[in-house]
Amino acid sequence: MASAGPQSAPGAEPSQPSNPQHSFDAANDATAVVAATGTITGWTHSAQELLGYEATEVVGRPAGFLLAMPGDPARVAGIAERCRTGVGWSGVAAVRRRDGQRIEVDLRVSAAFHLDGRECFLVSGRERKPEWTVGQSVVDAFLTSSPIGLAVLNPQLRYVWLNDTLERIGGVPREQRVGRGLSEVLPGMAADAIETLMRRVLDTGVPVIDYEYRGWSWADPHRERAYSTSFFPLTEGDGTVTGICYMVLDVTDRWRAQQRLALVNDAGASIGSTLDVLRTAQELADFAVPRFADFVVVDLLDPVASPEEPGPWPLGTGPSGTGPAGTGLAGGASARPMLRRAGMRSVREGCPEAVHQVGDMVDSVPPPHDVRFLREGEPVLIPVLDAVRRLWDVEQPARAATIREFGLHSLIAVPMRARDTVLGLTTFVRSVNLAPFEPDDVLPAREVVARAAVCVDNARRYTREHAAALTLQRSLLPHTLPGGMALDVASSYLPADAKDGVGGDWFDVIPLSGARVALVVGDVVGHGISAAATMGRLRTAVHTLADMDLPPDELLAHLDDLVLRLGDEEPDGEASGTTVLGATCLYAVYDPVTQLCTMARAGHPPPVVVFPDGRVSFPELPAGPPLGLGAMPFETAEVTLPEGSLIGLYTNGLIEGRDRDADLGMSRLGASLSQCGLSLDALCATVVEQLLPVPQPDDVALLLARTHELRADHVVSWEVPSDPAAVAGARARTARVLRTWGLEELETTTELIVSELVTNAVRYATGPIRLRLLRQSVLICEVSDASSTSPRLRHARTTDEGGRGLFLVAQLTRRWGTRYTPEGKIIWTEQELPATAT
Repeated sequence: MASAGPQSAPGAEPSQPSNPQHSFDAANDATAVVAATGTITGWTHSAQELLGYEATEVVGRPAGFLLAMPGDPARVAGIAERCRTGVGWSGVAAVRRRDGQRIEVDLRVSAAFHLDGRECFLVSGRERKPEWTVGQSVVDAFLTSSPIGLAVLNPQLRYVWLNDTLERIGGVPREQRVGRGLSEVLPGMAADAIETLMRRVLDTGVPVIDYEYRGWSWADPHRERAYSTSFFPLTEGDGTVTGICYMVLDVTDRWRAQQRLALVNDAGASIGSTLDVLRTAQELADFAVPRFADFVVVDLLDPVASPEEPGPWPLGTGPSGTGPAGTGLAGGASARPMLRRAGMRSVREGCPEAVHQVGDMVDSVPPPHDVRFLREGEPVLIPVLDAVRRLWDVEQPARAATIREFGLHSLIAVPMRARDTVLGLTTFVRSVNLAPFEPDDVLPAREVVARAAVCVDNARRYTREHAAALTLQRSLLPHTLPGGMALDVASSYLPADAKDGVGGDWFDVIPLSGARVALVVGDVVGHGISAAATMGRLRTAVHTLADMDLPPDELLAHLDDLVLRLGDEEPDGEASGTTVLGATCLYAVYDPVTQLCTMARAGHPPPVVVFPDGRVSFPELPAGPPLGLGAMPFETAEVTLPEGSLIGLYTNGLIEGRDRDADLGMSRLGASLSQCGLSLDALCATVVEQLLPVPQPDDVALLLARTHELRADHVVSWEVPSDPAAVAGARARTARVLRTWGLEELETTTELIVSELVTNAVRYATGPIRLRLLRQSVLICEVSDASSTSPRLRHARTTDEGGRGLFLVAQLTRRWGTRYTPEGKIIWTEQELPATAT
């Protein structure tokens, strides 16, 4: 390419090419040789293709005629001098083609060299490809219509320019902003803080990103909003700061979502601090004002607020629009439920908005709703009360007058229901806060009321506990005995003489993890409501401790500690109706896989075992102290119970009496249990009848269980290598086992469970790792390892990449848990079998 020589390149800037990705290639670029006098002495074919001139048209002519820019002899002389020192030059120049078209080329001038005794320069170049550029109109349109608010302020922090979005967000017209400061346009603490921040950016030149604050917009002056703002200094080429630019993003929706979530979370810590119905209702009102509403009332059904009344209103009771007797509901669908004001709170001192006071009867639900609303209705949102005030004008003029007087303008009413029971109604109203309730406010209101309803129901149940004292003893005994596939179970309970009152004997059958079953029998010293109440407390404690999968000796130790604490709670010299005077207990765990029965006892008679061959045995168990003595250990013993063995647990009332000692009673018990040809239920009843033909002064409990072995084809176990790659193999083998068992419906979920549990074991535990599948009345999956640390279920945030594994396991299974072994721990899950497989 013909190009300007050193004296023929006026106006060319001595800079690097602006498009460095287009590197020079001497083999393809247009090239010419220019003498020091500026005359072209050489011309290549590539140069001819680029500019259209043939060699005969340019060789011998000054190179300057090719330029399409005014000459600059001084600059050209400087470039030539640079090249004479042995350093080349590159830049951009405008040249003219033979057809008159003006193009830009990237030039490179080599260091000077001599050819035939003359000083020459090699000039090469290529056409500068046009790049896409943004016109000023495009930039202006982008800045003006950007979805982010933008503004430019001068060093005095006065508006110079802002876009349409910022004008819309702030609600202040552009002409009222330009030339004025932020504190003049939007006075307040937020403006002062932002101006302080902008001055710091001007002074330091350091941008501030994502500064969040809350305030009000003139476009919506009644509702607080949240904004995220970033500030950048504007500088000249020499680094001088000439102003500041800030960007504003409205993040109100995100902020409100966070506030609603915090509202629901905090409700759990603020509501339900006591087991008092009225106090819980008042805590709900106190919590919601002024955080969520300006006026809150909690109205409960009269039977709920008045513990002496009959029970509350169960869901689904009676025909639509009617209520059962004693619920405080009268008449048909048009009747009003009888509610009692249980709590209220207002931002105004003394709750002047209230038509009724705490303790008054209330017969109002939001119009046009009737009695069905409490039982069947969803929360009611009335954003503008004027829309329904006319109905109140007719039906409840006093309430309508209050609405007008205090400016009550928006309402949410939420029925209170818990455990399929209607409890009452909570109403949230706004007046001082001029922002109306929105549909998004209904969900947090529902959740807060739901949590409070559970607390109210808990309190209601507690206050009625004493009313159930006469039936406590029977109600606390198990009504069903879930032995599953491991045991056939039968029981018999014979109360003491009427004159002695109810006692504290109890028995239980508790399904445990891994197809195991716990058998429990206990005896509380004494009679009457005190013994029955104590029995219920100990039975509940045993259930709770059994759910923790504790070994029998540890369970009894915890139970012993509980009895000690219960005794210490009583004032000196006083005894309440639930004082623990003393108790004995025997706890046994049968494993149908190993056929081992592990037992421990606390001062209780030993069990009786009748083996399949007819042998009767009373296993020698370490006696252990009765519960409540403390400071003495409990020990376990193991007994192998072959298929078809019979084990009996009983209380001392069965073997002891006025006319016989315990050893004789045990001998007679063994003989009675050896009878053949009777069903388990019949055998249980016959034994009690034979040993106790007449009423006794003590309660009698007998629990019989016939053992079964879990067949080998129902148990599969294998060791899993401590390698993440082994998880896929564990899933595949699990799927094959399930297909063998005909449980294809559970294949997907079980693979997911196995994957999670095995992965956790590989990542966080130590080997060996074993996976065991058991098909019983449920499908059981167990993963064991040598670690003693237990996984923790947590609720991952939406931005977390992990942390949902155990949460998914909990959702996919009927129940799951951890039990510890001498070798480590076992994580287990249970799944319901499909109907076709049960």
